[in-house]
Amino acid sequence: MLSHLRPAISLTALFTLLTGLAYPLALTGVAQALFPFAANGSLLVAEGRVTGSALIAQPFVGPGYLHPRPSASSWNAAGTGASNLGPISAALIADVAARRAAWEAETGQPAPIDAVTTSGSGLDPHVSPENALAQAGRIAAARGVGVSEVRSLIEGRIADRTLWLYGAPRVNVLETNLALDAAFPPSSGGAEGTPTE
Repeated sequence: MLSHLRPAISLTALFTLLTGLAYPLALTGVAQALFPFAANGSLLVAEGRVTGSALIAQPFVGPGYLHPRPSASSWNAAGTGASNLGPISAALIADVAARRAAWEAETGQPAPIDAVTTSGSGLDPHVSPENALAQAGRIAAARGVGVSEVRSLIEGRIADRTLWLYGAPRVNVLETNLALDAAFPPSSGGAEGTPTE
């Protein structure tokens, strides 16, 4: 019996050390060496403090800021997810209609789909270029600058498809808002208050 237990215990200990300790440590070391920004959560720093992650949306509500997609989880990273309402749900149809009406009243333009629907996670950090550019008028008015200047800044922040093949062109909301604050400081133009609630 002992002759069967000894190899089993030895192999369990060996593979526990290899797969539970050595392999994760090696991968962590490689990630830190090759991709430190991503390995540490893609954290964005402004004025010496972490303002958020480039991968997680925040609820920007100030008129001088680019607003993210609607969120079924109220941008709560602890409880992410979609609303789970089906395409013929009366509640979903009413929510989308209300968002569309508010969007079109504010911008005077047809609402892009990502301005009226939530993402699957509720934390999508990006909006479409159409969504971002349509908000330029509100942002410019709140900051007291020209619409063309805000549009130019947003256009410069449009990320192309990954490897020119995957996904769609997109604008990162947090990165763009940090760039807006750097280019047109809120104190100079009236984008007052904190950007998020």
